Amino acid sequence: MKVYTRRGDSLWYYSQLFGLPLQLLCDSNQEIPSGSEPLKTGKEIAIPGFTYRDYKVLKEETVQTIAYKLNFTMDCILLVNQDKDLTQLKSGETIQVPYRITRNIVNPKKSYDYETLVKDVASLNEIYPFIQCTSIGQSVMGKPLHHIRIGKGKKKIHWNGSFHANEWITSAVIMNLINDYLRCLTNFIPLRGIPCIPLYDETELSIVPMVNPDGVDLVLNGPPSETPYKELVENINQDRLDYLGWKANIRGIDLNKHFPANWKIEKVRKEEKVPSHRDYPGDLPLTEPEALAIASLADKENFDKVIAVHTQGEEFYWGYEGLEPKESETIAEEFERVSTYKSVQYVDSHAGFKDWFIQEYKKPGFTLELGKGINPLPLSQYDTIYRKTLGIFLASLYL
Repeated sequence: MKVYTRRGDSLWYYSQLFGLPLQLLCDSNQEIPSGSEPLKTGKEIAIPGFTYRDYKVLKEETVQTIAYKLNFTMDCILLVNQDKDLTQLKSGETIQVPYRITRNIVNPKKSYDYETLVKDVASLNEIYPFIQCTSIGQSVMGKPLHHIRIGKGKKKIHWNGSFHANEWITSAVIMNLINDYLRCLTNFIPLRGIPCIPLYDETELSIVPMVNPDGVDLVLNGPPSETPYKELVENINQDRLDYLGWKANIRGIDLNKHFPANWKIEKVRKEEKVPSHRDYPGDLPLTEPEALAIASLADKENFDKVIAVHTQGEEFYWGYEGLEPKESETIAEEFERVSTYKSVQYVDSHAGFKDWFIQEYKKPGFTLELGKGINPLPLSQYDTIYRKTLGIFLASLYL
């Protein structure tokens, strides 16, 4: 919600007026150097976690009675109606009133394709302008790889989802986790009993919710119409009736077997020797723009820990070749406790993002395998998956 400042207003005053943490107001209006200093009159200010609603005045209502009924102060209503004379309200007249967002806007219980992601990122950025929404690169087909940053702390945590195309439910889970976190921040309420403001102050959260948008759209919407991609995927998929088993990017390269962590081992032992719907690690590591963008982000940001979200198995992996730090085991124990997922230190696999991160930085890295069954997992599992993942999400921020 945007408002225009009046004489004597400050961000601190708005924080009191709307019941918001001052830090969120400051981060939503970063061009303003101080939260306590008076603002210039007529300046547009973003109020996070709020929007407008039209209100039709009833007979004999006043600003005072409307404010009381809606549980706002009179000045909240005066602030958002500066273009109206509210001293003599008329029955049937329409004014604007602030409306606090108390429900999630992300709907995760549907086919979560790239178009849905783009709309949700834009909506969250509009309602919660203290987040930073950028792109870390583009997919093979030119789709921006969206990156969301939340928080101002020294501790830097990274989450990503949909490395694999038919694991698109991970993007829905991650976007709902973000929405829950943002909603609780602006409403001063805990998330599963944990206060969120301290997490925001202590942690900087980095999220790439959909690493492989071309592949996700292929699984959910069928072959693209563009040349040469339509012909390419049809040739790779051969006589398969659909694309539900497709894990790779649009060029048939498995992005999570594409990192330089014993990549040659995966290259030699994989049956797939040419681009395929799954498991082909490529001719060389990090040739694909999606994987290269994630690697470049990790190189640039110096994350303290990373979590790559996959499906399925209800377990998570946290070691690689004995290179993981001792603290990884402590974190894994807490992840297991809060989720009931099985903690697995080592698996016979190489060239994954988690493997590469541990190898390169000797810091905690985790691969989560949400849910159970055959990919793509049905949305009927969503509630169970989300409940268990939420515990891990919070633990990743407070540990």
